[in-house]
Amino acid sequence: MGVHHYFKSLSDLEQIIRCPGKFKYQEHSVASHSFKVAKIAQFLGTVEERSGQEVDWKTLYEKALNHDYAELFTGDIKTPVKYASKELKQLFSEVEEEMTRNFVEKEIPAEYQDIYLERFKEGKDETLEGRILAIADKIDLLYESFGEIQKGNPEPLFLEIYEEALRTILLFQDMSCVEYFMENILTDMLSEQFTEHDELTDITMWIIGECKK
Repeated sequence: MGVHHYFKSLSDLEQIIRCPGKFKYQEHSVASHSFKVAKIAQFLGTVEERSGQEVDWKTLYEKALNHDYAELFTGDIKTPVKYASKELKQLFSEVEEEMTRNFVEKEIPAEYQDIYLERFKEGKDETLEGRILAIADKIDLLYESFGEIQKGNPEPLFLEIYEEALRTILLFQDMSCVEYFMENILTDMLSEQFTEHDELTDITMWIIGECKK
């Protein structure tokens, strides 16, 4: 038990599959998602720093690496379900927070518990690093859903996830990293040829136009 149990639990995150219960051409684990979010956040932070913002890199990396650790206790919950209402989202957050606290108090040595309780908190806050995390998280979700749409997955859920992720990203369109993403990365994504290309492009342009009103 103790820290050994914590280290062992990191491998368990590789076994938790995101968006469970739906046919997917490619499975993604919570562990791989956390790694990708950290890499995406690193690039977004670089864009923000180049534009004159002061990035706390230690905080950003800690937020990115730890942001979904609580899914070890709850599993991954589909985005449309988790965000169906503010009340439901708050309930999920409270459950995750309580289970995480119990784990920390049981497994982490007392002298480090305050540090890990802070690290495992919801990282998406109003700080620059919290906002970068929120964007990076949704960019990876956008890519996961895009990959399924690109391969012709007939599940309508992935189009719903794509739309929700893009709308969330656009909530931060005042940030330099989102402007860069929209102008340089999303355009490259949509230029790739695949079965549902025209439909997805039309939906993307409609969402962007709607969010700019």
